[in-house]
Amino acid sequence: MRRLAPAILFAAALSGCASTPHRTPDVRLPARYEAPDAASALTPAQLDSWWLLFKDPQLNALEDEAFAHSPDARTVAARILEARATRGSQIAQTLPTGKLSGKVNHQVSSNIGAASQSLIPIGGTTDTLNGGFDVSWELDLFGRLAVARKGANASLAQQRFNIEGSRASLAANVADTYFQAKGLTVQLDDARENLRIQGDLAGVSQRKVDLGLGLLSDADRLAGSLAQSHAQVDDLEAQTHAAQRQLLILIGRGTAPTAGLSLTSSLDEAPPIPAAVPGELLARRPDVREAEAKVRVQAATSRIRHLAILPTFTLLPGLGASHTVSPGVSFIPPATLAPDKQTTDLGFWYFGVGGSMPLLDIPRLLSDAKAEDARTEQAVIAYEKIVQTAYGEAENDLVSLSAGERSVATLRDGEVRAKRAADAAKTRYGMGLDDITAALTAEQSWRDTRSALTNTQVQTLRRAVQTYKALGGGWAYASMSKNNP
Repeated sequence: MRRLAPAILFAAALSGCASTPHRTPDVRLPARYEAPDAASALTPAQLDSWWLLFKDPQLNALEDEAFAHSPDARTVAARILEARATRGSQIAQTLPTGKLSGKVNHQVSSNIGAASQSLIPIGGTTDTLNGGFDVSWELDLFGRLAVARKGANASLAQQRFNIEGSRASLAANVADTYFQAKGLTVQLDDARENLRIQGDLAGVSQRKVDLGLGLLSDADRLAGSLAQSHAQVDDLEAQTHAAQRQLLILIGRGTAPTAGLSLTSSLDEAPPIPAAVPGELLARRPDVREAEAKVRVQAATSRIRHLAILPTFTLLPGLGASHTVSPGVSFIPPATLAPDKQTTDLGFWYFGVGGSMPLLDIPRLLSDAKAEDARTEQAVIAYEKIVQTAYGEAENDLVSLSAGERSVATLRDGEVRAKRAADAAKTRYGMGLDDITAALTAEQSWRDTRSALTNTQVQTLRRAVQTYKALGGGWAYASMSKNNP
């Protein structure tokens, strides 16, 4: 040890020179969003299961089914098991190692030369049984193993946050596809109703032509509108089928008939804008937590690279036993020697200390440490970018959700008025007080307004889904906060 002391001090000095402090990530966020004031404050439990805020039993059932049976959910469960097993393996590598070993040998030998003149028999049968237990225990004098265990825990946290992000994406995708499919169902019902109305108008126009009270050109225009309505119905049926199939795939029933969904042709109101503090993103968003854990993993890896310059000392205890039966000679007094079997049973133990010092590898190890420092700096920069991106997404989604709610309120009032005008124009046309142009114009105005209302309602519901996802909802935040490795 006295001879190794100068080398140890030299390596420690080099390790200290190679170490570069990692700056603290810039995670400062403003006190509030530049967005409209929220209408309600949500508890963490509510945000974890934000889809319940829509008060839609069918959506709740679809989310439960997706978490239980979808391929994505099953993959997430398998990844959690893999991450835990990997962490266990990494931790085990820092603990003492050892193995039981044994050997059984049966050897038969014979003399192939001249007759032996020795008193000891030449040739015969030898049976040997050996067993041992060898242990290797690295002494953690410089904290290398402790840092490795911290890195393994941080790696598990990184994987778990990535997995929980996948779960949050699954919840959001199910809700988003569900509202998209419902919106298409509403539009399909509207298109079918429009097709019926166009058919009625075309029938009235044709009867007027037959009675000599109307123009053939009006009947032809209505026939063209009727054909467009047919095409629109066909297109919406295809889009609705595709959305329903995608929803079935998400919940794990990809081959089931789409008729089994039975989506209602109504759109509910989006929940009020949730209250959230920008700083909560650092505690809730899985991607932010994953990036933070990655910084810890990289910092631990960098520290291990620096500590690799220092020597390692290993305790090498062991014990074993052997049993040997081999040819021998027995002595029968007073002077008789006879061939016999000689049995030897031996037990032993030993204790050793091993040490290594990577003197000639120090330049390479220093370069590896500097490269790892650079990777850690990249992880810090990536963390800062993810924090800023998360803030921007959350704020933009809050602004979009607020704008969508205002647009829905405005269009709903406009749709009521346009519907009233269309009904009046249809009545006047049936009584012969107005021409077909006025009736079609009023009808088209109402249909355009209703279509805009439906689209805006769907987009607002989908924006609400994205808002809750952007705020870090849809994953097991409560359990992860209590059991963060």
